[in-house]
Amino acid sequence: MDSGEIHKRALLRYVAALAVICIVLFVPAGTLDYWQAWAYIAVIFVPATCVILYFLKKDPKFMERRMQAKEKEAKQRLIIKVSAVIFAIGFLLPGLDRRFGWSDVPTNYVIAADALVFLGYMFVFWVFRVNSYASRTVQVEKGQKVISTGPYAVIRHPMYVGMLLLYVATPIALGSYVALPLFLLMIPVIVLRILNEEEVLRRGLAGYSQYCKKTRYRLLPYIW
Repeated sequence: MDSGEIHKRALLRYVAALAVICIVLFVPAGTLDYWQAWAYIAVIFVPATCVILYFLKKDPKFMERRMQAKEKEAKQRLIIKVSAVIFAIGFLLPGLDRRFGWSDVPTNYVIAADALVFLGYMFVFWVFRVNSYASRTVQVEKGQKVISTGPYAVIRHPMYVGMLLLYVATPIALGSYVALPLFLLMIPVIVLRILNEEEVLRRGLAGYSQYCKKTRYRLLPYIW
C-alpha cells in the first residue's frame, strides 16, 4: 500500500469512527444536550488526530498494520465477535441512560473518568511508539523482533493495560453506571485474547519464549 492510499484509508476510518460514535451516543439519548458525550468525544478524538498525524508522518507502515482487521486465528475471530457485541450494547446504554435518567453520576466522577480515558489512550500511544509491530490483528510478520524495552521491560502486553483503563473508565465518563458491567466484561475477553496471542507468538516469533521467562508478568506486575 503506497503512502497516498494509507493516508486516504486513515482519513476514511477516522471519519467513519467519529460518525459511528456520534450516532451510538446521541441517537439513543434523543438529544445533543449530552455534555458527557461531547467531552468524551473530545478526549478521544483530539489526541487521536495528533496520534494519527504523527504516525502518518513518522511511521506510515505502522498505520498500515493498524488498518489490517482480518484475523487469521479462529479463537481471535470469536473473541472479536464477542467484543463487538459488548461494545455495541455498551455504547448504546449510556445514551439510553441519558434519555431515561437511570444514573446520576457526579460531575467530578465524569471528569476523573475522562482523565483516565486520556491517560489510557496516551499509554497506548507510548506502546505504539516503542513497538511498531503492534498490529490490530494477532500475527507474526516478516522481520518482526521481540520488543523488551519501555513498558515491555515490565509486562508482556502493556497495550492492553491502556486499553482496559480506557474501557473501564468509558461508562463513567459517559455518565452511566448502567453500562459499567458491560465494559467490565472486557477484562476476561482481553485475558483470553492475551492467552491465545501468546500461543501465536511462542509458535512464530523467535526469542519470545525466552522473553517470557525474563519478563514474568503479562498484564499486572506481581499479579498476572
